[in-house]
Amino acid sequence: MKEPKVSVGIMFEPEIAFVLNTPFIFNGKEYEGTACVKLSGNKILFNGELYDSLQFDPAESEAASFELKDVTIGINFHWERKENQVFKGSLRFIVENNKITAINYLSVEEYLTSVISSEMSATASLELLKAHAVISRSWLLAQIQKNKEIEESQIQYSTMTETEGELVKWYDREDHTNFDICADDHCQRYQGITRASTEIVKQAIAETRGELLMYEDKICDARYSKSCGGVFEEFQNCWEDIKYPYLIGKRDLPEGSPMPDLTVENNAREWILTSPESFCNTSDKVVLSQVLNNYDQETVNFYRWKVEYTTEEISELVEKRSGTDYGLITDLIPVERGTSGRLIKLKIVGTKRTRVIGKELEIRRTLSNSHLYSSAFVVEKENGTDGKPVKFTLLGAGWGHGVGLCQIGAAVMGEKGYNYNSILLHYFVNASVEKLY
Repeated sequence: MKEPKVSVGIMFEPEIAFVLNTPFIFNGKEYEGTACVKLSGNKILFNGELYDSLQFDPAESEAASFELKDVTIGINFHWERKENQVFKGSLRFIVENNKITAINYLSVEEYLTSVISSEMSATASLELLKAHAVISRSWLLAQIQKNKEIEESQIQYSTMTETEGELVKWYDREDHTNFDICADDHCQRYQGITRASTEIVKQAIAETRGELLMYEDKICDARYSKSCGGVFEEFQNCWEDIKYPYLIGKRDLPEGSPMPDLTVENNAREWILTSPESFCNTSDKVVLSQVLNNYDQETVNFYRWKVEYTTEEISELVEKRSGTDYGLITDLIPVERGTSGRLIKLKIVGTKRTRVIGKELEIRRTLSNSHLYSSAFVVEKENGTDGKPVKFTLLGAGWGHGVGLCQIGAAVMGEKGYNYNSILLHYFVNASVEKLY
């Protein structure tokens, strides 16, 4: 197997300013310096000419780089902001959804150097960085493979089922059809060479070059999140109904630790309202800084957390976020939980409408202006003198979907002396690490 290439959707705007820091070739001509593309009808206006698409390829690939201005990072998250970002590889512009999309084409290993630098801090241990390199590489190539299979099967792929009383929806990278993956947390956080890559990141990539997580001769769909909250979630509870044998419910502790059945409501409540020991149950700033960039560290409570809303606030929020008018919310009732205690289905009861929603990200999106930290939460209501609720408190566990590698747990394992193979096989049960190129 040769080292593959990857196409990454970076930004989507009606107008994009960019800088070619070194000579690039487009239509046989050499370009360098500041430039701009604008949407004009369904074409791209560049240098007074209209195009369906443009692609700038480096004149000399090693030293070449380009900068994109005002790239939005953290889309729909609480720390969303814009920044200028620098990239290696080729730059392509296409039109989709009445905007111009900027796409970066580059080699997988080059891409990974950036992802690891963007997802992790440069202070992370070598073993943690190596584990993350294998995971990010596996996830990426598994998604490209999956996309090919979906295209070849020509089966209509849907990420949603909806009836009058229930909406079940999940969000995955199948939203993207004109490139392999996007650059934001929706896929993997990729910020070009903007996050200065360190020698230790380059070492982690080089020492695991071509290594992938495999299960029965297939690349693992290697998911990861910030904090599992103490127990891993299973894949089918967050995305489509496929049960992967290597993504199972398990305690984030050494092998053989007892595992509560968190699909049972009383067990889930007790689990979430306490703070059981686990690898990711840490407040050690040195460890956390390995996994959390500056803006992630704006969040301090994620192993266990609390969010409060008045009835009016939550009613307005749910209508705004879901587009459904439930009237005044009178109850939030757990319907189904996964292995980590995360809600797969939640019943929203309002004065105008009652409906069940799922899966976990749809629940998180509906109950927050950005994304609720996780769907592993219990609801406590405070009633007024008339017996009607005046306040809802959500008490929760973990940050993210909780499937696969738990970044904070893995950072703690790295500090405790576990090597990257041991870290990977703790989170991906019975998988193996194999070198494919």
